[in-house]
Amino acid sequence: MGKFLRSTSQQPKVDTETVNSLYVEMVLDKVSRDYRKDQILKEIDRSLKDRNKQEFLRLTEELKSYITT
Repeated sequence: MGKFLRSTSQQPKVDTETVNSLYVEMVLDKVSRDYRKDQILKEIDRSLKDRNKQEFLRLTEELKSYITT
């Protein structure tokens, strides 16, 4: 097992800037998706209050895509 620890110099170097960029992109995507999900939920509440069945069905279908991914 010790030989695995010594061979780290042969492993590819990680580009910190690339990793940071990917991380930022993932965080922004998550924030954007969460914001849209919250907006859909508010619109669903409004459609229920207004008894707008067509809008409710459209929004719940859209919401499903945010829940399953």
